[in-house]
Amino acid sequence: MASYRELLAQVRAEIDEVDAVRAREVIENDDPVIVDVREQDEWDEGHIPGAIHIPRGYLESRIEGAAPDRSRQILLYCSAGNRSAFAAKTLQDLGYDESVSLAGGFTDWKRNGFPVELSAGLDAPRRARYSRHLLIPEVGEQGQLKLLDSKILLIGAGGLGSPASLYLAAAGVGRIGIVDADVVDESNLQRQIVHSTERLGEAKVESAKRTIEALNPDVQVVPYKERLTSENIERILADGWDVIVDGADNFPTRYLVNDASVWHGAPVVHGSIYRFEGQVTVFKPGAGPCYRCLFPAPPPPELAPSCAEGGVLGVLPGVIGSLQASEALKLALGIGEPLVGRLLLFDALSAEFNEVSIRRDPECPVCGEHPTITDYIDYVEFCSGTREPA
Repeated sequence: MASYRELLAQVRAEIDEVDAVRAREVIENDDPVIVDVREQDEWDEGHIPGAIHIPRGYLESRIEGAAPDRSRQILLYCSAGNRSAFAAKTLQDLGYDESVSLAGGFTDWKRNGFPVELSAGLDAPRRARYSRHLLIPEVGEQGQLKLLDSKILLIGAGGLGSPASLYLAAAGVGRIGIVDADVVDESNLQRQIVHSTERLGEAKVESAKRTIEALNPDVQVVPYKERLTSENIERILADGWDVIVDGADNFPTRYLVNDASVWHGAPVVHGSIYRFEGQVTVFKPGAGPCYRCLFPAPPPPELAPSCAEGGVLGVLPGVIGSLQASEALKLALGIGEPLVGRLLLFDALSAEFNEVSIRRDPECPVCGEHPTITDYIDYVEFCSGTREPA
């Protein structure tokens, strides 16, 4: 049976090691994936700038997410170079031929006076709350800190806003704004899960605020007890929202939100529902089409009845609102492939998802090459069909 020292010596004979000086040259010239295999408390005390934190015990299960390209060089380090040596050998066995261990580890790096990054990490209670996010390489601690610093505005606290707000709050979005002028009605409770029977008659924004803050005290809810209009939208958007989640149930508000988002450069996660059908897409200014590219003009009322007129399956808003929350989180984190230029359709009766490609219209009056709508209009009048846009 080999001793630890013998095993370490054997591993070192089979891997590549570099000292701190050479490691810095590699970082500056070769752009390797830098992996810190120490424990959380060691990472919190400082780490090499640009490093990814994967504790040694999780290396095998997480490395593919952090470094999917096995031909790319990986520089591993720990405190003194022992754990990273074993980690380099493990990666070799997994097919990472360019894995290198930092001899002397982070201790030698600091001894040479090389740069160290200190992060305002999560405290123990937050690590416990968001532990499942921390396990995901695409999120991790830095992603969770980004979520806690993000600001998402919800248009509506109804069927779509309810599930979206709850999942965004549970995920740790630090600031959630809610715009809604309505009060909780008994007919809402079949689908608007952020409210309850004891809240009947209460303003929806206040009801949602109480539920969200009880779910996650990390979240600050900013209620706007008012209907979104051309007169107040600039004041509301002045708070600097990163993403807008549009759960509006009427066309004037949808066009208003669209135009404002284009002019402010704010992405919109759009959702709509009717009976058993729902749809979701992302309108990201500069990266894809806007709402007017998809719907240049609103359909006549008889072809687009509201849920109040045609009904909606109670669970459908939960599906669509959750998808909206998912897209909003991806946008806030800067990960994945948002539904930009893609309209996702869901049919609850057949349990089928379908996707339709949508393109930016160069003749669009708002986001096109030569926009003709450059300021807010009377959106109610526009959607009634009695006025053409300027």
